[in-house]
Amino acid sequence: MKFSEYIQYDGLGLAQLIKQKQVHPSELLEIALERTALVNPKLNAVIIPMYEQAKHRAHQPKSGMFAGVPFLVKDLFQEYQGIPTSYGSQALKNINYTPDFNAEIVNRWEETGIITFGRTNTPEFGIKGITEPDAWGTCHNPWNLKHNSGGSSGGSASAVAGGLVPIAGAGDGGGSIRIPASYCGLFGLKPSRGRTPWGPQYSEAMHGAA
Repeated sequence: MKFSEYIQYDGLGLAQLIKQKQVHPSELLEIALERTALVNPKLNAVIIPMYEQAKHRAHQPKSGMFAGVPFLVKDLFQEYQGIPTSYGSQALKNINYTPDFNAEIVNRWEETGIITFGRTNTPEFGIKGITEPDAWGTCHNPWNLKHNSGGSSGGSASAVAGGLVPIAGAGDGGGSIRIPASYCGLFGLKPSRGRTPWGPQYSEAMHGAA
């Protein structure tokens, strides 16, 4: 498969191709990584790579709705055990904070069979509607590199709009999915209260609004 074909499919479409054995997950991951290498230096969407872990997972048996589909998670409340996490904060980046647990939402995503190969840029602790943290620098909009990609899920939106992945993890309390989606021309889905878990660190945030 070439990138020109890859970009034509959404996550379900790619998963169907894998199920039909028309393409292997490792092939899709390679396309995603090549695209990342090409455009991420301009976008600054992926800030913490998980490439080796992803390559290993691509060769493991998987099942689920998105089995084998390349994926990215937001660097905020979407922890992977053993992977550095900063929440967009220079302080956490400096101490190389590395959680010893998976966030429950990450476990749920893993059960769908996705292959996560990196963490995406976000403003410090997700508190702004634009993504330009001191820790990682500005995340640029693929449609116009002089523009921001919104926030706080700006890195994930930039990555999807830039063709790195068909879907990516995000989070929203006051517009953090909806703002980047509108900036980047995407569909951003904010589930209803109680549909996605916050564990194990918290029960819920913002009285369930996030």
